[in-house]
Amino acid sequence: MVRKIKAKQILQLRNQGLSRRAIESAQGMSRHSIRAVLDAAERLGIGWDDVAELSEAAVYSMLFPGRGVHESVFAQPDWARVHTELARVGVTLKLLHQEYVDAAAMAQATMSYDRFCRLYGEHAAVSGATSRVGHKAGRSIEVDWSGPTMQLLDPTTGEMSRVYLFVACLPFSRYAFVEATLDMKQDSWLRAHTAMFAFFGGSVPRLVPDNLKTGVISHPKEGEVVLNDSYREMAAHYSAAVLPGRVRHPRDKSSTENTVSHVATWVIAGLRHETFTSLAQLRLRIREQMVAYNREPFQKRIGSRLSVFTAEEKPLLQSLPAVPFEISTWSYKRKVNANAHVVWAKNFYSVPFNQIGALVDLRVTETMLEVYRRDERLASHLLLPATTTNQYRTNDADLPEGRSFQAWDRARIEEWAARIGPATVTVTAKIFETVFIDEAGFDAALAVLRLSSRFPAPRVEAACELALRGPIRSPRYAHLRPILDTGQDKTGHVPEPESDDGGYVRGSAYYAGGNR
Repeated sequence: MVRKIKAKQILQLRNQGLSRRAIESAQGMSRHSIRAVLDAAERLGIGWDDVAELSEAAVYSMLFPGRGVHESVFAQPDWARVHTELARVGVTLKLLHQEYVDAAAMAQATMSYDRFCRLYGEHAAVSGATSRVGHKAGRSIEVDWSGPTMQLLDPTTGEMSRVYLFVACLPFSRYAFVEATLDMKQDSWLRAHTAMFAFFGGSVPRLVPDNLKTGVISHPKEGEVVLNDSYREMAAHYSAAVLPGRVRHPRDKSSTENTVSHVATWVIAGLRHETFTSLAQLRLRIREQMVAYNREPFQKRIGSRLSVFTAEEKPLLQSLPAVPFEISTWSYKRKVNANAHVVWAKNFYSVPFNQIGALVDLRVTETMLEVYRRDERLASHLLLPATTTNQYRTNDADLPEGRSFQAWDRARIEEWAARIGPATVTVTAKIFETVFIDEAGFDAALAVLRLSSRFPAPRVEAACELALRGPIRSPRYAHLRPILDTGQDKTGHVPEPESDDGGYVRGSAYYAGGNR
């Protein structure tokens, strides 16, 4: 074919003094092709100096204008429009080809689907645009930790601590986000995601992480991927699904892998001469570096990461929820007590009474405690302060009607004591006098009253009377129980020993605490 003639090379060799036969022998070219080039150059008055700076294709076109150019019999699509439309959700080359066929109708012949796909690929390659068959705008975010790290200086001790970098990338526009953290634990992972969504100003249907334990518990070759509960919950809050890349398949998240390497240059190397003494200071400088990175023009396509993101991808992002995700901690298999409460951090939170004895899971945030059984939320409570203990959060709807399920307070305790007797009322009153808040005396007072479930109420009343005669200002369970166990409440006094050899019998003062 004539198109294969290397016209520029022939002119160069001729300029160097080689004859036609020498060129034919050295380059293996046809004598007819060599003659055609030299004759055309002579006819047009073109020498080597005229074409030395031109490309091979430009020289050929100059010598043989119009040769090899064929008009296609097919209607030509608007490839720029095809490229733009292909970025939209759900749009495929198959759909665009059908629209192209429908638009041409009977006016002109249309190309086949295979030719349509091939020519689009050639257009993407020639124009420097990345083919959009693999990545759709606003559909996924790839996330990972950067291998290279940075450092913080403690100005007091002079010690250096390691700083880790969380990297996120939108594959379509390559728009990137970087967050510095002090560790790679789960809370840092989740907080980095929250900051990422706020930075992008929207969410996407897919999160593509690596198979790290803060996000993925297991990723078997067969079967379902097991995700970390907190990570799945965070993704659901932003209406996203977690689809981790396959193990040992880095191309599944090639965009973030590429971005990680760029971060090493733009952030770590770019800031290597600066010293940072606070995480906030470092994060500010990283944001400034990433602004420059996202504004950097592409080498092989028009625009920058920022321009493509702003014009084509940001409008397709999902709206963010009104409230950012709140970091939570999960505690599993906590048993519901007989009083229809579950224990967390030495405090008690109510659960529906029909769950008594069941094992439930607790989700705890900075402000809330939620009780779950499988996927059903049973109850939610405002979290009690960390400084409190033995306090109750009770939803009335969780408990059935009946006194046994009512929350204890001083009035209810005094009412129970009055049913036993006046001495018992006095004992409970003295207990409350020794504490700074009523709640602190509940356990001690109830311990005394619950003696009536083991001993008859008159005996408990008598034991209280006997204990009040002693020197103990505030008799407790520890003083009353020995009196009841030895039956001293029945006689009201301790029998005297019959003789010196009869042994020693402890008197009532001992059991009332007089010798303690």
